Amino acid sequence: MPVRPAVVAFDVIETVISLEPLRAQLGRLGAPGHALELWFARTLRDGFALAAAGAYRPFREVAKGALEGLLPEPGRAGEVLDEFSRLPAHPDAGPAMARLRDAGVRVLALTNGSEAGTHALLRGAGLSGHVERIVSIDEAGHWKPRPEVYHYAARVAGVEPGAMALVAAHAWDCHGARRAGLVTGWVARSEPRFNPALGAPDVTGKTLVAVADGLLGLPAAG
Repeated sequence: MPVRPAVVAFDVIETVISLEPLRAQLGRLGAPGHALELWFARTLRDGFALAAAGAYRPFREVAKGALEGLLPEPGRAGEVLDEFSRLPAHPDAGPAMARLRDAGVRVLALTNGSEAGTHALLRGAGLSGHVERIVSIDEAGHWKPRPEVYHYAARVAGVEPGAMALVAAHAWDCHGARRAGLVTGWVARSEPRFNPALGAPDVTGKTLVAVADGLLGLPAAG
């Protein structure tokens, strides 16, 4: 039975940070209207393929390669990636993190991105003060949803996996975290329904604040 976590790790891209401002830039570079979703999906696909094959390449390299296949001028992919540090937070991110911290729960970021890039994102979005530690897949040497990533984050936090929760907008991320022994909180942001083939998260909500409240409402560890 899931218990109230001592630490909550937030996924970053699409969960905390919005990619939407990149849509207009992709359009100006000649990409089709659906390019934003396709690019992110291909980036994840290729990261997952590397993880499944036992290989590793960092986020920017994988994301750049995926984007070059969508742009009429592949050499301009770096311009889009350079905008990452200026992306805004979803409006419910700060209040959710603050609610957890006020309740004595530690907050981390667990990301498929780099530590430096994520730090710039959180700083630009005004969230750095809420996040105790950024845990990047660069440290773990695997992309999520490999279990090693979630176990590594728990070790960094100094807790057992069952005392940590992952909050994400992606069903695949929640599934990976739950398989690794973490508590899971899913926000219905980028997916209208959780894929039942991936089981079920421990907590769901339409906003990150609702997910935070659900996690805080879980029974305390015995």
